[in-house]
Amino acid sequence: MAGGCSIRAIWILNNLDAVVFSRRFSVVEKRWRAALNSESDELFTSIPNDSELADAFVDRKQREGSARGFGVRRTHQSSPGSDSWIDDPITRHIISLYITKEEHKNLLWPLILHTRGLFTILVLPFVEPSHIKAYATLSKKPDCGTALALDHGLSSLLLQLPSITGAFMIAHAIGDIITGDVVEPEVIVSSAPSVGGLFDSLTGSIGISSRPKPVAQSVTSSAPLGAAVPGSATPDGQKFGSRPLDKDALRTFISSSMPFGTPLDLNYSNIFNIKANGFSASDLPPADQKQPAWKPYLYKGKQRVLFTIHETVHAALYDRDEIPDIISISGQMNCRADLEGLPDVSLPLAGVNTANLKVSSYHPCAQVSDQGLDKQGVMFSPPLGNFVLMRYQATSALGPPVSGFYQLSMVSEDKGAFLFKLRLMEGYKSPLTMEFCTVIMPFPRRRIVSLDGTPSAGTVSTSDHSVEWKIVPSGRGLTGRSIEVTFPGTVKFAPWQNQRVPSSRSIGATADEDSDHEAENAGNMVNEEHLMEKMNKDLPPVDLEEPFCWQAYNYAKASFKIVGASLSGIAVDPKSVSIYPAVKAPVEFSTQVTSGEYILWNTLGKCPHVATVKM
Repeated sequence: MAGGCSIRAIWILNNLDAVVFSRRFSVVEKRWRAALNSESDELFTSIPNDSELADAFVDRKQREGSARGFGVRRTHQSSPGSDSWIDDPITRHIISLYITKEEHKNLLWPLILHTRGLFTILVLPFVEPSHIKAYATLSKKPDCGTALALDHGLSSLLLQLPSITGAFMIAHAIGDIITGDVVEPEVIVSSAPSVGGLFDSLTGSIGISSRPKPVAQSVTSSAPLGAAVPGSATPDGQKFGSRPLDKDALRTFISSSMPFGTPLDLNYSNIFNIKANGFSASDLPPADQKQPAWKPYLYKGKQRVLFTIHETVHAALYDRDEIPDIISISGQMNCRADLEGLPDVSLPLAGVNTANLKVSSYHPCAQVSDQGLDKQGVMFSPPLGNFVLMRYQATSALGPPVSGFYQLSMVSEDKGAFLFKLRLMEGYKSPLTMEFCTVIMPFPRRRIVSLDGTPSAGTVSTSDHSVEWKIVPSGRGLTGRSIEVTFPGTVKFAPWQNQRVPSSRSIGATADEDSDHEAENAGNMVNEEHLMEKMNKDLPPVDLEEPFCWQAYNYAKASFKIVGASLSGIAVDPKSVSIYPAVKAPVEFSTQVTSGEYILWNTLGKCPHVATVKM
């Protein structure tokens, strides 16, 4: 990160759009002025003061409709030079501002926008003037949208700027500090608990050095900025979004993690420990070794290495010939290496080709090399405590853990008949275990009066706006076999007239069209399409934060947890892990797979999907 990212300035604004904290890096700004050379282009601007920045931010909110903006070009609202004119949703996260100076409007870009609680964080990374000129050209092009084969679009421009990634990391780290949400990645211990109990097995009793201080940091105690410990009482002043801004903590973090504007280590736990405990003669590393920035203290105590793979499965299941199902996996490998000294850990990462990795990234401490057809060699000098060794996007080496279809047909305005036919863990073998599986049918715009139906397995419960089907309850895992379950039934809603949401805009059929349809449907013949149109008639306008407009469609959502192995095929063999210099340290590997947005769309209804491009 150090070689590819430098930060010119950081601003934090409150919910009143006033700047409450700012930091400028003069060293980086001198580099910016040097990059300009003798150019006197009015397009460029130096770092604005806080009031100029706030005025420009307010002006953009008025022009773009909100802090994030439209993200897409809108007729009669978007204008050339604005972010939305580019017609790319990424402009809701990477924005530009026009700073007014001496009757000229100068462009400030790229600004990373990140919102946490009541605060908006803006980070301005260093980019070359030529990149800003390229963006200014894109923001004034007459054509709309970004063609798939376009080589000079916004995506192509951003791929040339590694500082964008670093700026996003900084914005998220600052957001965590503001809200007190500073928690280490979870590492699971698969072995039996020690004498100290399961809590000690999960978090570890870490002596960071041989002296009494610094105190060991556990997962639940790694929120030094007043973040609440799970299960403890939280004062009203400390609740999310309302806690006061700790400027001293921010100054300490920024000055320590990115001296002179160059990010080095964004781990707040390390920085907090250094500030709280300092160093002593016993903290000096061996004379012949260089201590990395991510390990300010040397570990002393019982040695062990833990690896945990966390995967999240996202799916959109349609059960339609014309629309393919979509399944994706996002995962990360968390690690904890309680090792004395400054050793190197190396391991062969198996299942790389099987997982069909689309995107992967590693912690700065790691070096990666290919080892054979389906393995990658990873060597790293581990930081202190829990850390994310690797993040990746992959496809499933197995089929979907939950497959099948969901059908809902409205037999009247206030009654719907539904049918589930699902297969769980089809093709999955031991040691893969599904610990629980639940399917929810949400009806956010209808109030459920009654439910009639009995599933072939599991239990059913209802609330005012949803039906919950617990297929595999917690404590009754499904291991080494697959099951097929069905759930036919009918659901009755409260009369629709009392459910309508007032809206200034109407989506669907007009009143005249409704009358025509009612005449055609005389004789107790139900036109299902007419019923669905009528139900969706008063839907509010689509919010960009909810681009698929969930309430306009019928769907079911599955949630589950699987342990025993990863679905991507990524794995670590504990026997293949080597440590240099050699030490006796047990190595453990565990996995955990959970559902993300796992959606089963109504086969008989409307559904959003991505159109495929025919080449």
